[in-house]
Amino acid sequence: MTNVVMLGLLAETPIHPGAGRSLGGIDLPVAREAATDYPVLVGSGLKGALRDRAERDGADPDRRHFGRSDQAGELLVSDGRLLLLPVRSLTGAYRWLTCPHLLERFVRDRRRALDATKLEVPRVAHGKILAAGSGQLVLEERLFEIAGPVPLDVTEALAPLVKHAETRQRLQSQVAIIQDDDFAWFVRYGLPIQARNVLNDQTKQSENLWYEEHLPPDTLMYALILGRKSTSLEIVSRLLCDQDPYLQVGGNETLGQGWMAVTITGGKA
Repeated sequence: MTNVVMLGLLAETPIHPGAGRSLGGIDLPVAREAATDYPVLVGSGLKGALRDRAERDGADPDRRHFGRSDQAGELLVSDGRLLLLPVRSLTGAYRWLTCPHLLERFVRDRRRALDATKLEVPRVAHGKILAAGSGQLVLEERLFEIAGPVPLDVTEALAPLVKHAETRQRLQSQVAIIQDDDFAWFVRYGLPIQARNVLNDQTKQSENLWYEEHLPPDTLMYALILGRKSTSLEIVSRLLCDQDPYLQVGGNETLGQGWMAVTITGGKA
């Protein structure tokens, strides 16, 4: 399939892709994949963000790209999948955390949509980590033993998804790979939670306190967009040009949240 592009989505601000339901003590958790608990940008929401951008820019006046209530659009938008998660480190700067399963899915998506990449997904044992440095690495309260560096071809494959050149330069020193089950702990229990409150105008007493989960800035995700026609993807490159490569997704837009820097690779866009 050549009429397809991959969007690299780098969070510039906190991202809240809401799940629409409470989860334990969290009133507004992020949307997650049912089987893996990985945070996800649901395809309908991502398509809605693109459609909103097109409407504001007047780029799709007849709605043939994003569709109408009585007609499907020419663009098919996938879910936004997690690739790198920023995690606090007690022994240095934060690390961009990923796991073999996420990298395997990324390779499969590239093969399906863009190219026959030969990236070999590294394997790592439980309690070990592939990262720059030596000795031990503390992430949140978890201790890992560094088993070697991240292979260069991994960071080279991730680089096209990162918009800013200065940010790409940090990939080799900050990307870290841990075993799948170890990574599951961080996506389930390591996301930031923010308290929100509504105060009474006169008494300043709390009238509504709730807790929101979000994805931290510098989270890296990606999505695929397919076009039904050979010219369908042209609107994507027009909307997300180098002069304005930003897209607002998820909730809390009026609080300045949800902004992602977008790159476009592959296809004919």
